[in-house]
Amino acid sequence: MRQPIKFLILLVSGLGLLTWGAFLVVQETTRGWVERDLALRARLAANGASSAISAGFRSGKPADLRTVLLDVVRDERILGVSGCAADGRTVATVGIAPAHFGCAEVAPFVFHAGAGSPPMEWLHVEALRGGKVHMSGLPVSDESGFLGFVILVQDMGFAERREAQSRDFLLTAFFLLALCASLVTIVAVRLSWRGWTRQLQRMLKGGEETDEFRPLLRDVRELVDDIMTEREADGEGGAWNADRLRRTLGRNLHGEKIVIVSNREPYIHEHDAEGRIQVRHPASGLVTALEPVMRACSGVWIAHGSGAADRAVVDAHDRVMVPPDEKIYAIRRVWLSEQEEQGYYYGFSNEGLWPLCHVAHTRPVFRSADWNHYREVNQRFADAVCAEAGIEDPIVLIQDYHLALAPRMIRQKLPRATVIGFWHIPWPSAERFGICPFRVELLDGMLGASMLGFHTQAHCNNFMDSVDRYLESRIDRESHAVIQHGRSTLIRPYPISLEWPVRWLEGLPPAPECRRSVLEELGLPPDTLLGVGVDRLDYTKGIEERLLAVERLLELRPEFIGRFVFVQLAAPSRTAIDRYRDLNESVAAIAKRVNVRFGVGAYVPIVLRRAHHEPPVVFRYYRAADVCYVSSLDDGMNLVAKEFVAARDDERGVLVLSQFTGAARELTEALVVNPYDLDEAAGAIAAALSMPDEEQKARLRSMRAFVAEFNIYRWAGRMLRDAGRLRRRDRLSGRLSDRFRAAFREAEA
Repeated sequence: MRQPIKFLILLVSGLGLLTWGAFLVVQETTRGWVERDLALRARLAANGASSAISAGFRSGKPADLRTVLLDVVRDERILGVSGCAADGRTVATVGIAPAHFGCAEVAPFVFHAGAGSPPMEWLHVEALRGGKVHMSGLPVSDESGFLGFVILVQDMGFAERREAQSRDFLLTAFFLLALCASLVTIVAVRLSWRGWTRQLQRMLKGGEETDEFRPLLRDVRELVDDIMTEREADGEGGAWNADRLRRTLGRNLHGEKIVIVSNREPYIHEHDAEGRIQVRHPASGLVTALEPVMRACSGVWIAHGSGAADRAVVDAHDRVMVPPDEKIYAIRRVWLSEQEEQGYYYGFSNEGLWPLCHVAHTRPVFRSADWNHYREVNQRFADAVCAEAGIEDPIVLIQDYHLALAPRMIRQKLPRATVIGFWHIPWPSAERFGICPFRVELLDGMLGASMLGFHTQAHCNNFMDSVDRYLESRIDRESHAVIQHGRSTLIRPYPISLEWPVRWLEGLPPAPECRRSVLEELGLPPDTLLGVGVDRLDYTKGIEERLLAVERLLELRPEFIGRFVFVQLAAPSRTAIDRYRDLNESVAAIAKRVNVRFGVGAYVPIVLRRAHHEPPVVFRYYRAADVCYVSSLDDGMNLVAKEFVAARDDERGVLVLSQFTGAARELTEALVVNPYDLDEAAGAIAAALSMPDEEQKARLRSMRAFVAEFNIYRWAGRMLRDAGRLRRRDRLSGRLSDRFRAAFREAEA
């Protein structure tokens, strides 16, 4: 009976929330009616005595005007009234008159239309003496012209009494409704419990979804199907693609140029063995995601020029057009000295911030010298943005933890810029973030942005908790914003994804041919069960745990010895840092030990390939694999999981996915595991290798539909659409502020 009780509790809670919401709606509606009623009463009172008030103003005697005003305040709801001259001087006052809303203070609002324009009515609600009052500023004129204005103060206590009566009525109605709903629920549960139990038992006896690694996902699939039929609020339906993103940019931002800023560049120019310049794509999830956006929107990508031949291909302004065969957008390269790269990139970014933000048991290291380089390099990137912007309010997308200070630096030079910051890695808890000795400067730098994006709502919450703890600011949790220095920064989750369809698949052969070529390349027989992992050699990716899970699989399931081979494509990364060199050696040692232990003849269970692999090679391995294991110990999203799903247009293969990735919240049909639990991970791999084709298809079909719908164009479109709203709001606020300042200056003059 626990489920019916839970349902009853949820039902009562839902009714309570519904009632409270209804009360808030009634309250707001009632207040609106009351304020309109009071404004009308004020106009009627002033109009009824307009002749006498005009005569009082013309006489020039305060006593005459006061006599007229005494007649006006005889209404029990009118607490006070003041007669004000055209220059804002108080002529006469009867009853209550708030000190900070006297004639001099209200005059600019009545005159705010400007010289030569007719005066306007002013309305305001103010707290006074424990209650609220409604104030009206009404101009007075006759045939000769404008004589002055009167301020009427009316009591709103009766409105609060109405609200109390409405609240009591709704609470009584809620109690009766909840009681009736409880009785109906109990009766319905009693009648349906036996039949529902029989149906549940039949489903469980069927055995289709009872396996430990085959959770019941029907509800999730139905939810995804509902999402697939969603039509966007911008009035344009259909799938998100490059054309739709361009139209969104044109509609919301009038097709303006976008400036993307990141440490990593999308194309690296290097010399080959014969001295010729070749182009390489870096192993970076950030680049994988953002490069299609730049192809769709054009603009400038500002990045660190790290390639040995990068300087040889740029023009006089350090720009080069890319892609090499299409030349759609420009890369503006920023040059760093070896010492700056060591301090800014290897030091503060990757020995400090990277382990701070990832729960991967590596101690963060913070050095003041590294911080100084980090700050200087951020300023150089900000200067490059200002040089490339061309206008005073550009659209700037700042990417990742390398450039946390840049938003504030750009804001100082271009106060009207629309700056969007996106943090691609996890944001830690406020307690863990407190380890950083430069936490205040980092948070303040990031809050220079108009919007800050994270992969998940949990990361957004952690960021706002950090701001709340370490900065003087106001947190608006209802609208998910941080207000500092009079400026609001929106905090939003934007789960990143891939382009769809993935362009690297265009020239690849079908999955069976990819599988055949990969097995031949590895010297493996056609019936080999193939697993694959694709990562940078980084301690957050759980590569050691992944290889240990393969070892545990062979211990628990010896029938896979000689049949199962796991290929790890591992791109060397940050080898200047000791922890990464240690990881490189550890991974090689584990692979060697497992191969010695379980290898038979030419068979080795682990193939470790430590080299950079271009995207076509990586996608060929995805298409060849029976299982892809993503074992990250902590990851903002992890696009390898989505790449595998996108690669499998044959709807074959199984994704085993760490629960500590952002992708695990979206790709629910994967076999989600705790990578630290080697028995669970080994069992998941075994289940994947023996999973029936129909189940593989069902899981991949659902995940592919999700990735297709929620692709990188949708990610960028949502951010740019939100940025467009912010941009319009800021421009309108700027115009209104300028207009009001001008009006006040005229009034003072």
